[in-house]
Amino acid sequence: MNFFINFFSKDSTKRVLLFTAIIVFFYKFQSIFDLFLLTFLFSYIMNSLHGLILSRFKTVTHTKENIVTIILYILLFSFIVFVIVKYIPKLVIQTKSLIDYFSGFQSSQGSNSDIVQKYLSSALSQIDIKSYIKSGFTVSLELASDVGKWSINIFISIMLSLFFMLEKKDIFKFIRKFKYSKVSSIYNYLVFFGKNFLNSFGKVIQAQLLIACVNTVLSVITLSILGFPQLLTLGFMIFVLSLIPVAGVIISLIPLCLVAFNIGGLTKVLYVLIMVAVIHCIESYILNPKLMSSKVKIPIFFTFVVLIVSEHLMGMWGLLIGIPLFMFILDLLDVKIHS
Repeated sequence: MNFFINFFSKDSTKRVLLFTAIIVFFYKFQSIFDLFLLTFLFSYIMNSLHGLILSRFKTVTHTKENIVTIILYILLFSFIVFVIVKYIPKLVIQTKSLIDYFSGFQSSQGSNSDIVQKYLSSALSQIDIKSYIKSGFTVSLELASDVGKWSINIFISIMLSLFFMLEKKDIFKFIRKFKYSKVSSIYNYLVFFGKNFLNSFGKVIQAQLLIACVNTVLSVITLSILGFPQLLTLGFMIFVLSLIPVAGVIISLIPLCLVAFNIGGLTKVLYVLIMVAVIHCIESYILNPKLMSSKVKIPIFFTFVVLIVSEHLMGMWGLLIGIPLFMFILDLLDVKIHS
């Protein structure tokens, strides 16, 4: 009996139990998981921009803070509306065009005298590439059918993050009242989790977004020089896949190499491989050390295991946040993975 009393009275045990309870809560209420993550991402990014801008002012007043916040959210709303109106229709059209573009594999075989290229063309002709791409596009259409739900979640998330930014000081003041209440022990543990969450998960997500933006810009510029079609669709694909560590590079290589082979044969495929290798080196040796407080070293085996498990548990979100969440858990367990 004393063993159980001592066991459950330990801080480490209480932290594990509370963390487990939080995981179970979000698993049971998966419908609000999207809303929570989107709100956190918008709040974290806007708060970082907000702090960066205010650091330029010599004197910061409450009025200045609110003005900067409102301007930032006006720009955010304007950007979202601009993307929806101008680029989403183009994205749909280019995606359909890219599907039709893959049908050129069958017609292009035998057009080149290169034996290896003929063999590859013959092998590719045995695979109904167009049907696979169409099936993937069907899945995309099914996801697009939930655009109403996503639009509502994004709108609510932005509004929640806006209210958080405008009332940030009052919110923290209100939360601190729980420190001296009957649930003070739970409050202390939640504060501990919150700080670790921001220091590990938040920073890694921010770094991943910046790295994805740089990768996308460099890739699109290179692909335009190489004469690739449907750059908007390819750029969007590269950006999303760049958010997935390690696996994203491998996944993006498949459609890029197929398009390259269709428009320029093995030479263009070689150019794509060189492009991806160079960008990956820039990411690994320049961007990661600059954007992360220290370079994270997780073996590729564990990276794939985490991605597979997190995708099974959380779907698409798991691919995007699986590694940051894994790092957060390691941080809680005080596992030293930084060099």
